[in-house]
Amino acid sequence: MNNIQITELDNGVKIVTEKIPYLQSFSLGFWFNVGSRDENNNNNGIAHFIEHMLFKGTKKRTAKQISDSIEAYGGYLNAFTSKEHTCFYGRGLSKNIERTFEVISDMVQNPLFKESHIKKESGVVLDELLDIHDNPEELIFDKFEEILFKGSPLAYPVIGKEANIKKYSSKELIEFHNKFYGNNNLLIACSGAVEHERIIELAKKYIQPERNSKGIRKYQKFETHPFIKVIEKEIQQVHCIIGRGTYGYKDDQRLLLNMLSNLIGDGSSSRLFQAVREKLGITYQINSFVNSYFDKSAFGIYFSTNEKYVERVLSIVTKELNKLIENKVSERELKRVKEYLKGSMLLSLENTSNRMIRIANSVLYFNKIIPIEELIKRIDSVTSEQILELSKDLLKEDELARIIIRAKNNNGALAA
Repeated sequence: MNNIQITELDNGVKIVTEKIPYLQSFSLGFWFNVGSRDENNNNNGIAHFIEHMLFKGTKKRTAKQISDSIEAYGGYLNAFTSKEHTCFYGRGLSKNIERTFEVISDMVQNPLFKESHIKKESGVVLDELLDIHDNPEELIFDKFEEILFKGSPLAYPVIGKEANIKKYSSKELIEFHNKFYGNNNLLIACSGAVEHERIIELAKKYIQPERNSKGIRKYQKFETHPFIKVIEKEIQQVHCIIGRGTYGYKDDQRLLLNMLSNLIGDGSSSRLFQAVREKLGITYQINSFVNSYFDKSAFGIYFSTNEKYVERVLSIVTKELNKLIENKVSERELKRVKEYLKGSMLLSLENTSNRMIRIANSVLYFNKIIPIEELIKRIDSVTSEQILELSKDLLKEDELARIIIRAKNNNGALAA
């Protein structure tokens, strides 16, 4: 843990770094505590749109100069928006860290938001939206959470709504940017060949001191409920999610939840992969998932298959979930899951971007770094009795939601 340091500057910016002395490269991320859950019905999609717009130019750089400033030196620059965070990040050789830091800090502090750029980029984002709607295996997750989290801003899709994307103005983007992209909402995370004091020095040099924002996220309690939803589209396969809302990042049960998900459908050794794909060969895709947020997670099972096999797959899923409710997991299977989770976690640390994301998430959600050794100890301490109790709590069939995307002109049998 001595290689990881956290500092909060007087201007409100938090900095977390992880020094890896044997590397020559770094991953640097500017994380803003803003995402689609900070939006409303009239501006849903604006955080994602601003992410795009920050690459369109600043008061001192054109869009091409932004990319050339990094790529001309063998670096990489990108960004992503989630429901709770927006991250602008770069990778490169250690000798170019100041260049990358200065470019990203310029982007996030001095965007132009020109009307001509907004109009052009709205076409790009609309094309991205259409791509999602043309891709049922991506669309179904948006629709599942939209219904599952109804009544909460977590229901809003990151990409936003077509009507909103078409109407964003410079004034609206500037107001939202001023509200949420201040120093008090910023975490700078860096992993690799980096000195903590060097990042502090760069932050003091390039981050404007008076940039606090007034946008503070409010968490309101809400409940999730089972539902059935059928969507018809011009597609060949049937896509389905069975799932529910459950423990978020801040709940100690989330580790157990991840282990249960792994047991059910994560990897080719999982129960559903073996029962449905390997033994019967009636689906190509079947997996479980946990999409976690501060206060809630969306947990479920996704599969796609031919229409004639849907009911059979559903019956097998139900059968496998009931087994977990009725019987303890064997020590052998539990050991496999533990080793899989630990192996996946440790292998992910071979990548500086993954390490940067890990330390950033740890600070954003827990305001501290949770050591890998502690996570491994927690995994090893899980018992089959705990998995059984969690299964009884989460896997009852009448408490699970179901969403299906199927071909048009189906006879309607899947709605039940």
